[in-house]
Amino acid sequence: MHTFTPYEKDLINGGFRLIAGVDEAGRGPIAGPVVAAAVIFLPGIDIPGVNDSKSLKPTKREELADEIKSQALSWAVGVASTSEIDCWNILNAAHLAMKRAVSSLKPEPALCLVDGYPIPAWEQLHRGIIKGDCICFTIAAASIIAKVHRDEMMLELHRQYPQYGFDRHKGYPTKMHRRMIEIYGPSPVHRMTFKLLPDEKPS
Repeated sequence: MHTFTPYEKDLINGGFRLIAGVDEAGRGPIAGPVVAAAVIFLPGIDIPGVNDSKSLKPTKREELADEIKSQALSWAVGVASTSEIDCWNILNAAHLAMKRAVSSLKPEPALCLVDGYPIPAWEQLHRGIIKGDCICFTIAAASIIAKVHRDEMMLELHRQYPQYGFDRHKGYPTKMHRRMIEIYGPSPVHRMTFKLLPDEKPS
């Protein structure tokens, strides 16, 4: 993808000028926050290479994140902490991060395109698109910003807790990560409601 897809074009033709793409990064890890991003572009945008962040190499994601930010009318990031994940569950925390990202956009979007299913009881006008990060330009752009921002946060957490190797796995449950939990126990940024070790039950 490099520009608006039919998802955005149909809405623009229907009178929605300011459309925000919204996506999150970090549902699967067992440590660290969940991060969401929201981005608004004006018609005529053209950024070659934009795609689902998971399909891109880290250096390409970082390059595209800079390009997306420079060309966007507005972009913002929202974060839900580990404690909020443990309190509200990962789905609700991801929705919270998305709402925080959208609420920081200036100007406000007329409508949001959200990766996945619609968010229950959200006053913001929005539509959910399954696999939206693969088929919708604005959602894919948001996925890139969210992933790059979360990776940067995990590098900072690595500096605080270097024994876990957050710089390598970004909090995902790799064999090495779980071995470090066995040795050192969980850190303050591990998700205690998740299954940290294969043989344990979440708390």
